[in-house]
Amino acid sequence: MAARQAGGTGGRRGAQPRQPAPKGRAAPAAKGRAAPAAKGRAAPAAKGRSTSVAKGRSTSVARGRGAPDRSSRQFASRGAGRTGRTVATGEERRKPEKTLGGEQVEGRQAVRELLIAGKRKVREVWVATDLLEGESASDIVTDIVEIARSVRAPVQEVNRKRLEATARSEAPQGVIAFAAPLIETEFAELLKRRPGRAPFLVAVDGVTDPGNLGAILRCCDGAGVGGVVLPRHRAVHITPTVAKAAAGAVEHVPIALVGGLPAALARVKEAGIWVIGLDDGADRGLFEIGDLAVEGVCLVLGAEGAGLSRLVRERCDVVVSIPMFGRLSSLNVSAAAALATYEIARQRR
Repeated sequence: MAARQAGGTGGRRGAQPRQPAPKGRAAPAAKGRAAPAAKGRAAPAAKGRSTSVAKGRSTSVARGRGAPDRSSRQFASRGAGRTGRTVATGEERRKPEKTLGGEQVEGRQAVRELLIAGKRKVREVWVATDLLEGESASDIVTDIVEIARSVRAPVQEVNRKRLEATARSEAPQGVIAFAAPLIETEFAELLKRRPGRAPFLVAVDGVTDPGNLGAILRCCDGAGVGGVVLPRHRAVHITPTVAKAAAGAVEHVPIALVGGLPAALARVKEAGIWVIGLDDGADRGLFEIGDLAVEGVCLVLGAEGAGLSRLVRERCDVVVSIPMFGRLSSLNVSAAAALATYEIARQRR
């Protein structure tokens, strides 16, 4: 009896015997969680969170794909979740070209020069229907149609009323072309010196009349000017009226836009180019510049009425005027541009 009690006491104080595992099941590894071998899956990392394998997101090996080739090109997108062109790592993205406008060209001569130059794609050419009927068709209109077809630019006959309603200039002359925009020339390119030819530039200080700017560009092309500099702000750029007044010169004269003309003229002087301002209040005459015209020159034209601004005038090396022998004190800016550019061209011959 005593021995039985001793044995019972020892059984209660000693280690409890393990309960046998239920038939057909493995013993649980922890409360509420099955052992890894129970369901054939890896044990979860933490309660409520599973590894990428448990969620169906496995590594490339688990999906049947080998490890990624480190030697292959890696591509980086512009942003997470964005679509678009991917760029190879280390590859520089191409900067978009700066444009000047000029997508709509009006006037017979302007459209003809656009087609002949071939520097930009012409999407379509409109010709008024009455210009192609019978004897009313002029030689230049016939020439425009033939050139357009030769360069595979679509030609469409359009009712005169519809054409004039689309036009943005006063007199489109029955012809409108729709083309890619003009490409802006980098200012630094205009400052580069080329063998056997001294730089000849024209800077326009705040001209806002499109007819005047077009006439200036036409003069610059005729006098052999190498480039025109326009302020980006408070000045007119390439519009249908400018292109028409220029009579096609916008296709041939390089044009650069600058943030501020005074700072741009400072760079011109650093490049060793003389800056000559044209202003009716100057004491020195245009025809007295002499051998200075043979050097690298940048001619600066002032705005209508106001002339050269103070900061621009201060950046000029020389300021000259056109002598006036009548009662008026000055010429129109486009007429002054014609005289000044051709005088410099004459000195260089």
